[in-house]
Amino acid sequence: MKYMGEMLLTRTPFSEIVMGNTALVRAMIEAGTRVVTSYPGSPTPEIATAIHAIPSEKRPFHFEFSTNEKVATEVALGASLNGYLSTVFFKSVGLNVAADSFVQLSLLNLIGGMVIVLGDDPGANSSQNEQDNRHYAAMSYTPLLEPANPAEVYAYYKEAASLARELCRPVILRLTTHVCHAKAKVSFAGWTPAEPDNDPRFDAANGPYIPLTVAVFPKKRMALENLRKADAWVDERGLHTVTDHGSPRGIILSGMVALSVADVLEGLADRPDVLKLAMPYPMPVRVVADFLAAHEEVKVLEELDDTLEKDIKAMAFDRGLTTRIIGKQDDGDWIGEYTADKVRDILHRAWPDMVPPRKAAMEPLVPVPARPAQMCPGCGHRSAFHAIKKALPEGTITVADIGCHTLGFMEPYRMGEILLCMGASTSMGAGLTLFNDTRKVVAFLGDSTFFHAGLPGIVNALFNRHNLTLVLMENGTTAMTGHQDHAASGHNFNEPTDAIPVRQVLEGLGVKHVFETDTYKQAELTDLMRQALAVDAFSVVIARHPCMLLFTRNQRRKSGYVDRHVTIDQKRCTRIHTCVQDFACPSFIRAADGSVTVNPELCIGDGSCMQTCANTAITR
Repeated sequence: MKYMGEMLLTRTPFSEIVMGNTALVRAMIEAGTRVVTSYPGSPTPEIATAIHAIPSEKRPFHFEFSTNEKVATEVALGASLNGYLSTVFFKSVGLNVAADSFVQLSLLNLIGGMVIVLGDDPGANSSQNEQDNRHYAAMSYTPLLEPANPAEVYAYYKEAASLARELCRPVILRLTTHVCHAKAKVSFAGWTPAEPDNDPRFDAANGPYIPLTVAVFPKKRMALENLRKADAWVDERGLHTVTDHGSPRGIILSGMVALSVADVLEGLADRPDVLKLAMPYPMPVRVVADFLAAHEEVKVLEELDDTLEKDIKAMAFDRGLTTRIIGKQDDGDWIGEYTADKVRDILHRAWPDMVPPRKAAMEPLVPVPARPAQMCPGCGHRSAFHAIKKALPEGTITVADIGCHTLGFMEPYRMGEILLCMGASTSMGAGLTLFNDTRKVVAFLGDSTFFHAGLPGIVNALFNRHNLTLVLMENGTTAMTGHQDHAASGHNFNEPTDAIPVRQVLEGLGVKHVFETDTYKQAELTDLMRQALAVDAFSVVIARHPCMLLFTRNQRRKSGYVDRHVTIDQKRCTRIHTCVQDFACPSFIRAADGSVTVNPELCIGDGSCMQTCANTAITR
């Protein structure tokens, strides 16, 4: 980490092998970015990891994790209105949270410029959907640049920052999962720190900033004009590239797909020409029209939706171009990442005479069983689910939320039968209580999500007197995305801060029935759940325990730390398998003969499992 921080602040030109997310931070520094905000979400958290490697006193910009993506966007907006180049970054579905503010940004005069970095997730590697945020670019009239590798992440961010300053408008930098996480050698320019500009330049005369009806249409016309300026600007910079093989066939693409196509075409005797667009929205009319006119057939290759394809076909029709344009031909073309194997299949369907089929994959010598996702050894959520399940009447409806505790849906807990998005569990649970006099409803919510998006649902449950029980899983961190602090952690990204206690917030809102215990106290938690369920009103059970992955990691940094683990007393074990089947800690191993042992490489010795054994066969 120390080396990364020194590298990012190096003043002379240098080259280094880095992730796309790390290259982005260096680009922020070189571009003179002053304010960076975020809410954590894969594939973007490593951007913050790289920022954290820079000592706060040497960091050339302000960075913060805001309480959610909408707030992060608005903080960055405020900084830009003051004349400072700002950036906000978050994952694909984070844009849904920010959308109410985001869609208006292109209508405003952002005198400092603003870059929105999106971590889109084709393949749904870490998201609840496959969301193509290019639609948001079109809906909001926002130019979008799309790099293919770490070197382009670095270069395109600086281009996006320049364009944002030129237009005084937002520019999207759309990264996808493999672009964020890919590693490659990047050549960085030198950097000379500038004297900090701490002169806020907000002036209402730069507006109008109030969206009265009379101002809406002039603002929209300006947004449309800025799209035309962005198209010309990127064209003049020569960011779009053509690989010319002299073929009558061509491919139009952008982003990571270019790397897969390069893999597929390598070694082919007959190769199509390739137009790689740096900015897929707005679709660069001149460049694309010239490419179409020079080819008999053109294949449009794009992950997820057919946004480029439709724009290109509409433009070709308007211009009377006769080029055959081949778009998506199969349902599978709309789903998943465009890996080299998938691209080969797609190109083979379009041009079987040019691109041979891929070789059949070898069958594994030994069948490999599916590996389900697991909560970590010692996870307080496992203890909570084990205890809570005992308290639930038959037919109870359980509602999940986003977080590590989402894994409660898996066997053997089966907690959380529906999941939508962050903070939705309480509101969905409230709806499930309506016209429901026979089945209890229990919703789950994490403490980070409580502050992110959970409060409105809780206020609504109180305001409209919904009768359900909320289990607030408090582990003191934003665990799922890499242990980022939240408002109750007592620390923000930069310094210690006053913690905002979850229980006091609930009581301040007017929640009268709050129960609280440590999840390792399983019998007590079971009893408190029964009490909460007996309340004929909205009730909350705070199931508290620190994230043991983070806790153990911190303990191991201390001198004198000794690894611990539990063991099974085989004389006492009667092989009823509660520890394996019902508690289901992955540290336990059940042999073919039914005996149970412990994997010391996984077990952290927390002892939460000991109370689950009726025969006290689990010992430290």
